[in-house]
Order: sequence, then structure tokens, then C-alpha cells
Amino acid sequence: MENVTENFCSAGSARLEALFAERFPGLDRKSGRREVDRELIRSGSLTESELLAMYNTAFGTPEVNEEEVDVPELPDSAPLEFFNSNTCLPLEWERDSVTLLLPDPYDHEGLTFLVRKSWECDVVPRFVKRACLERLLTRFQENENDPGKMAEQEDENTLRSMAGEARIVRLVNDIFTQAIELGASDIHVEPGETSLSVRCRVDGVLTEIMNCPLNQFPAIASRIKLIGGLNIAESRLPQDGRTNVRIGRTELDMRISTIPILTGESIVLRLLNQEAVSFDLRTLGMSDDILAKFNRLIGIPHGMILVVGPTGSGTTTTLYSVIHQLNDQKKHIITIADPVEYKTPGLCQMQVNHKIGVTFAAGLRSIVRQDPDIILVGEIRDRETADIAINAALTGHLVLSTLHTNDAAGAVTRLLDMGMENFLVSSALFGVLSQRLVRKICPACGGSGKAGDGSRCRRCNGSGYKGRCGIYELLIMDDELRAAVNANASSAELARIAVAHGMTTLLEDGRSKVEAGITTQEELNRSTANL
Repeated sequence: MENVTENFCSAGSARLEALFAERFPGLDRKSGRREVDRELIRSGSLTESELLAMYNTAFGTPEVNEEEVDVPELPDSAPLEFFNSNTCLPLEWERDSVTLLLPDPYDHEGLTFLVRKSWECDVVPRFVKRACLERLLTRFQENENDPGKMAEQEDENTLRSMAGEARIVRLVNDIFTQAIELGASDIHVEPGETSLSVRCRVDGVLTEIMNCPLNQFPAIASRIKLIGGLNIAESRLPQDGRTNVRIGRTELDMRISTIPILTGESIVLRLLNQEAVSFDLRTLGMSDDILAKFNRLIGIPHGMILVVGPTGSGTTTTLYSVIHQLNDQKKHIITIADPVEYKTPGLCQMQVNHKIGVTFAAGLRSIVRQDPDIILVGEIRDRETADIAINAALTGHLVLSTLHTNDAAGAVTRLLDMGMENFLVSSALFGVLSQRLVRKICPACGGSGKAGDGSRCRRCNGSGYKGRCGIYELLIMDDELRAAVNANASSAELARIAVAHGMTTLLEDGRSKVEAGITTQEELNRSTANL
């Protein structure tokens, strides 16, 4: 048994060093292999998932699915304190061997010696992320306790102490790291009746990445609140915060929102990774025909152009892509938004602040006195904002904004419903781009969600989709449409006229992407269910 273990350690370590030498030529690991591994992760040179894959490749060990881990009952002679102090946990316990979950292979020989001496059995390693192992240790340790008991009315000092514990800091950092690796736009931290669920929104769909004991929530919530500059002792009122967080080489602009719920607090973190957004109209998924028409439209120096769609449909990204294309030293561009999501050099960007009376309408009223060429209004929400925006468009400014409507024609009737005069809308509005986002078929697995060996595809995390692109319809105002608006035509009639004049509808554009193998019919149905 001893020779088998020694051979396993020796051969696996040699293969691991060869993998490191291949990926990082000249890397000095003599100072400490574990420390070097952690520094590579901290610097962003390597993700923890990639490191784990290297361990498994080198030692020939299978991937461990945390959700399927069911820790066996331990013999009386194996106290849990041993596994806590050595950061390992048994996955299987047999008469002559124990399968141990480990965060890295560097303690394997020492652990084998201790286990053999204590229980006369050998160690079979399986590797998992350190944060995953600590979650499992905590969950296993608290199985005998009531998981529904959550600390109540902790004072601020206690919460700060809990939030500063090394294990909690690593756990929250692991949440952020997983979100970055998945390309998530949001993180949801939600306490339930018996457990704490952490979910990420990836390509518009929520997926659970972590399930923790409920009594970890106060510490995790306090850590997140401290990061966001919120009041950690306040859990009865909603709070909002914003901060920048650097994970490895990735810097995130993070918006944090908390609201009280029956089981505690719901915490949602919006992640804005500006490095991951190209702001290039050519990469958004527009067909050549729609892109050519849209480029001609935004080249007109005055008038109003609207980009419409439901929340999360990518309208803000499209608007900022337009701004990036139009931005040069010859134009004065001012934006007003709530909040300012993308900080862009060369623009004057204004933040809505309702507490001091800086609303969209009040801010826009001041902006038009700043001699702007182009004005970007984050959203037209009320009649006053719509009135000022339309008048700005009629007096020589290019006004870009968003509305929440189902289709392009609906934007016209939405403005009329706000109380705008028909002739003002027909004169000021030059075009409406309506859009949705659909998930793209994963290029690595072809949508099957399976890798070549049948395991879950790493690139798409088994979903079969990776990344998103837009589907679009572009309504361009012409004489017949303006006459129809002045005649108070319905949105259905406006859409009929636009289609007759060559407008491709959202569904038609979506079907063309299904036929091209970019997305699936199922995904198109999900994205356009309200049309």
C-alpha cells in the first residue's frame, strides 16, 4: 500500500510540475508550490477552476460535483476536529482506504501517514476548491445542529468580527470569482427557510452556484455590506451602495441592493465589468441590413432615436455603443442616467440624484443650456422628461434614450400615452430600435452541454449556451408613418406600415439566427414570449 501511495504522489507531482512548466515557462516554484499557486490566482494569471483542472489532469483524478457530495458517517475513532485542522473531508470511507477531499495535493503524503497511523487505511485524494471544501466542512459540522437557527440582533462589533473572519472573506471572494468565471451580470444572495442560496445570472438566466448553512448569512451579508459601504447593523430598511472590487486582474464596478424579506434580507449585486464590453455596434448581432440602416440613422445630427425593450435586454449597451461610435472632439456629448453604468472618457456624464432634486427632467433642463450636440437620456419615464427631450430634438440636438415597450411601434403610442402631442412626436422621432437578447449556442459543445468525454462542458457550465447576441427590429419614420401618427393610428397599424416598408420584425430576425445556427428555437421562444 505504501509503495502505491508513494508512486502516486511522485508521478502526480512530476506531471503537475510539467504542466506548470508548459504553461508558465521560467516560473520559480522552489519558494513554495502552494504559495505560488495562490499568487497565480490572486494575480489573475490562473483561475481556481483552471488550477483544479491541472491537479485533476496531473493526478488522474475525476472532477467532484459539490452538489452530489454526501459525506459518509464517520467511525467513532475519526473525530471531525482532525479534518477541520487538516482542511480535508472524507468522501468515502472503506475498510482499507478513505477517499479525502483536498484543496491541493501538497499535504497528501503527510495526511496519508497520519491516516494510516490512526486508522490503518490509505488515502485516495479528490481535489475541490478550498472555499468549496470549507463550505462542506461547515455544512457537515452543523448537520447535528438546527440549521434554521440564525443569530438575531447581533451588535455591530459582533457583525464586524464575523465579517472579518478569514473563512468568510475567502467565501465571499469565491462567490465573486465564480461570478467572474461564469460571466455573470448579477449575484443574488437569498436566505430561505433552512439554507442560504447564492445564484448568478448568466446570459440572462439565474443558476445556483452555492448553497450554504443558513447561520452563515449574517457573516456573509455583513461582509458584502462592508464592501459596499452599507450599514451592517441595519437589516430592516432597504439599502443601496456602490463600490469597485478587484478580483485578480478583473476590476468590477459593483452595485449592491438590499431589501428586508420574511427570511432575512435579499441582497443583489449588479456586476459591471467594463473590460468585458466592447461597445461596438458590429459585435451586437445586428444583421448587415439593419446595421447599415441604423448607422445612417444615427448619422443624422438632430432628432430623437429610441432603443426599446424590457429590463435586461441590452438597451443601455446599445446606446453606449452608439455614443462610442459618435464620440469625437468635434461633438459635445452629455449623458444623464440613474445610475451611470459605464464611465466613458470624453463625455460629460450626469448622475440622477432624487434626494437633492436632480431628476431626469431637472437634469435634462439644465443639460440643454450646456450647448450639447448629443444628449443621452438613460430612460424617459414621465411626461416632463419626454417633453424636454422632444423639444431638444426639435431644436437641433440628437437625443438618444430608452423606453420600456414590447416592440418598436409601441414606443410611439407610449409617448402619446404620456401626453405628448401627435405632431410633436411625428416631427421629433426619427427611428426606434427594438431589441431582445438571446443566448448563443456554445461553440465548444454545440449546445449539448457535454464535453468530449461526456462530462459537463466547462465553457458553458453544462448549459449548452455561451454568450448572448441581440435580435432587432428597426422602425424608421417616413412620411406615411408620420401621417399615421398624426392620425392617431394604433401601434398595430404603425407596425403594419413599417413592415410593408421593409422592417424586419423581432421574430423574423430571431428565426434567421435560429436558421444560421446561432441560437435555438427554444431560446427564441423564451426571449420573445411576451410578443
